[in-house]
Amino acid sequence: MDEFSHTFVVCAYKESPFLRDCLVSLTKQTLPARILMATSTPNDAIRSLAEEFGVPLFISDKPSGIGRDWNFAVSCAETDFVTIAHQDDVYQPDYLKTLQEYGQKAKDPLILFTDYGELRNGAVITENKNLKIKRMINALIKRKLFWHSKFMRNRALSIGNAICCPSVCLHRSAYPDFRFDESMACSLDWDAWNRLAQKKGSFVYVPEILMLHRIHEDSETTKQLEADGQRFQEDYAIFRRYWPTFIAKWLMKKYAKSADSNQI
Repeated sequence: MDEFSHTFVVCAYKESPFLRDCLVSLTKQTLPARILMATSTPNDAIRSLAEEFGVPLFISDKPSGIGRDWNFAVSCAETDFVTIAHQDDVYQPDYLKTLQEYGQKAKDPLILFTDYGELRNGAVITENKNLKIKRMINALIKRKLFWHSKFMRNRALSIGNAICCPSVCLHRSAYPDFRFDESMACSLDWDAWNRLAQKKGSFVYVPEILMLHRIHEDSETTKQLEADGQRFQEDYAIFRRYWPTFIAKWLMKKYAKSADSNQI
């Protein structure tokens, strides 16, 4: 792949105290970065930051919803590659540069995604049980030899969702009709990777911590974990795509325990 045209689209929602930190991290990329903001909840705080950082702001006229907001964000970009930057998270300066390097080595990339750390109460966490498990799962496709393997990426996805959504760079031009499932509330990223995993192309894993995912009581991750009923149903339905009922139920018990480390 000769060219890596990329856009960060920040999904801004209500009045996050962390949005500025996210934008600052994007402006500090070691390569020039295209940055947009998209929102379905326009307000003075979002408009003010967009003006301050000189970032174009796109406003959706549809009701708020994770799937709708993510699909709208992707539609705002005009480049081949898009990272949906979550407003609470921060990106390391070499995120874009490293993705470009890996993208240029990949054959028909579908997504590129990186290892990540966590931000909890201002502290950077790079090692815990949840992160260790996810790294073990992603190790299945760590080698370049397996990037193009449908079998290996489906084996990884069959164990759980180890792909950190805000670390993902979508190759939108490879499948321009791709959309997140707007009927889902919690596991729409895992569902998306599952559907893309059946396509021809590569899943490129970058085993470097190139972004930090913030865990706090108002984050989408925390809210999704609190929506136990719907999250259970959506996760179980995805496990059933890979496994018979009794194995899916056993995996759900293990998966629920590993998710506990995402709680505040």
